[in-house]
Amino acid sequence: MIFITAKFRVKPEHAENWPEISRAFTEATRAEPGCLWYEWSRSLADPNEYVLVEAFRDDDAGAAHVGSDHFKNAQRELPPYLAETPRIVNAKVDQDGWAELGELAVRD
Repeated sequence: MIFITAKFRVKPEHAENWPEISRAFTEATRAEPGCLWYEWSRSLADPNEYVLVEAFRDDDAGAAHVGSDHFKNAQRELPPYLAETPRIVNAKVDQDGWAELGELAVRD
């Protein structure tokens, strides 16, 4: 799978509205057949920063995502709300989903 984490620093005046600003892109991406997950979180350390964790089934799914109309729309529509270019970690991972964190196992 392709596993991606990206940090988006949003202009302070748009930080509260970022979930709505990015909603159409988020929903369209989640509907892609090759998208395994696409989840936003807000940083506890910086209220203007959102962290995106996303995964795609394989290279073909990643290419379909980047080639989609909603991705092209996001490239035009989202940057004016950002304080800087998002930072990203993009890696291929040899698994199909989340594994358990055994060191913090919950036992009955």
